[in-house]
Amino acid sequence: MTALWYYKQMDQEVGPLSPNDLVQAVAQGLIVPETEVRQEPGEWMSASKVSGLFERATRTNQPVAIANGVAGLKPSLASQSSGDVIEVLDSAVHGSFKVEVLGYRSLSGSHDPSTAQTVFFANQAGLKLKQVKVTLQNHEVQIEAGALHYMHGRLEMDNKAGGVAGLGKAMLNKMLTNEAAFKPRYRGTGELYLEPSFGHFLIYQLRNEELIADKGLFFCSDGSLEVGVVMQKNLSSAFLGGEGFFQTRVKGNGICVFELPVPANEVRCVQLNNETLKVDGNFALMRTGNIEFTVEKSTKSLFGTLTSGEGLLQTFRGTGKVWLAPTQGIYQRIQLGGMSSLSVTQKSSNTTT
Repeated sequence: MTALWYYKQMDQEVGPLSPNDLVQAVAQGLIVPETEVRQEPGEWMSASKVSGLFERATRTNQPVAIANGVAGLKPSLASQSSGDVIEVLDSAVHGSFKVEVLGYRSLSGSHDPSTAQTVFFANQAGLKLKQVKVTLQNHEVQIEAGALHYMHGRLEMDNKAGGVAGLGKAMLNKMLTNEAAFKPRYRGTGELYLEPSFGHFLIYQLRNEELIADKGLFFCSDGSLEVGVVMQKNLSSAFLGGEGFFQTRVKGNGICVFELPVPANEVRCVQLNNETLKVDGNFALMRTGNIEFTVEKSTKSLFGTLTSGEGLLQTFRGTGKVWLAPTQGIYQRIQLGGMSSLSVTQKSSNTTT
């Protein structure tokens, strides 16, 4: 009788699988060395302890290529495993919700010479095509409208407007936050792949808290989170802060993914403990905690403000966290004026998000 196998995925037991199915699951990246597996009957153990399992999976994904009668040539891209082409740049798990930021190690060009040249220089510069992958186990995800690339599994879309009142609220949110009027919800068990891009993503775990983000940064989140809008609490931040009257608010306990204007490793998180943070420009991306946001003069006197060269500053006061993108203005200057635009230090960081 053929031995049956099981493995755990996000605390859910998957199986039964035949030995060949188990090898295939390893080849597809569903099972990694730390994944718990067991044979029926048997105790749970790490997959790395199953003798020969990963060796067989490697052979399965790397067949010997034969061309013009010569064996041993490098396998084509189609015969390579997905792990050779795609890597996991970041990931997080919360209960039955898992999100990963995937990165293509390199792109292989195009039949069009001009496009192939552009892709070549992108690879040389280290630019990675990225894609957000969401895995659900009888759970729910909400995403920006139009962000779905493809999905598979037992999944259903739920995009109920909630009547006239819900429709009106959705259209108001769109007008106020520069985000889609409706955020489709997908429920069930399966995997969703969102639209790939050369953009940058930040995964953040909310722990029964509220996060205020700049308009347009929201990408997807755990379906249990509440996503809406919040109004600036004072006139200075509304008229002079550069973010308008409204920003996006995410509230609850779960995982949220934001699309950033700069790489995530260039974002700086500043912790405030009943302190004040002042920023010259609007490159503050989001904040959590009990923090008041205002726009204030750089000095107490009008004369000092005029002579300091700093003018007005975004001011964050209280206890919590503020995320900054200090390099955002640098990329904007390079885009507009090339590298020569950095030959002189800019005297004010009037960036926009």
